[in-house]
Amino acid sequence: MCTVCGCGEGEVRVEGKDKAHGHHHHDHGHHHHDHDHGHHHHHGEDGSLHYGAGEAGGSVPGMSQGRMIQLEHDILAKNNAYAAENRSFFAGHGILALNLVSSPGSGKTSLLVKTIEMLGDRLKSYVVEGDQQTANDAERIRATGAPAIQINTGKGCHLDGQMVGHAVEHLTPSDGSVVFIENVGNLVCPAAFDLGEAHKVAILSVTEGEDKPIKYPDMFAASDLVLVNKIDLLPHLDFDVEEAISNARKVNPAIKVLKVSARTGEGMDAWLVWIMAARGMVLAGHPFGTAAE
Repeated sequence: MCTVCGCGEGEVRVEGKDKAHGHHHHDHGHHHHDHDHGHHHHHGEDGSLHYGAGEAGGSVPGMSQGRMIQLEHDILAKNNAYAAENRSFFAGHGILALNLVSSPGSGKTSLLVKTIEMLGDRLKSYVVEGDQQTANDAERIRATGAPAIQINTGKGCHLDGQMVGHAVEHLTPSDGSVVFIENVGNLVCPAAFDLGEAHKVAILSVTEGEDKPIKYPDMFAASDLVLVNKIDLLPHLDFDVEEAISNARKVNPAIKVLKVSARTGEGMDAWLVWIMAARGMVLAGHPFGTAAE
């Protein structure tokens, strides 16, 4: 996890705010370590090197395992407080929030554009777009007519609860809508940071390896749904879809899997049905549940 790796040094920009209002991410002063110490590791039976062998499951030069655990705990506790506020806001307004996670290049922005277009008037969509730099993806989203707020994380490798809270304040999503949070392309750190979402949705492209779910088990364990994307390319690839699905289920036996192509639209109806069912769960018992339909 990135808690103490320094990935969050520097400024985060929520669109429309200057740097002075930016959220200083990971402001816990971990850059004061003494870097003279080597990484702690142990040798696996196959000769591989395993880092992070201690109780913290990580390794930072000059930092004790106990100190790492404390830092990780402090950061996650702070994040979870913001996430709880977000969750309370979403629940209070009958909003379905989905956290879309994947490697770079999985096609999540194209998938999101197609999803918003297909939802049309059935469900009002809002987007929080996370990238290290540029607002290109937010502009692609806005071309669909959906309001989008860009968060540039700078060196940061994930969105966190505070950034999303700021973005949602700007978006002011309407009651009974859906907020899609497109996380930074990274299958490691976003797994640990709750944003207040109802579900994490992992997107796995057939241009990636079938072993992604077992290489990045935390993310697939934390997700409720996997979208296997770009299935229109299958005739040109050696990708074994069933093996990929089997690997996802090894990590998370309850995970749901849908095969889709944002380009051709194949399988997209099933994804929309899943979204509407998830929204139904959010609205169940809500004061305006019937009115919002």
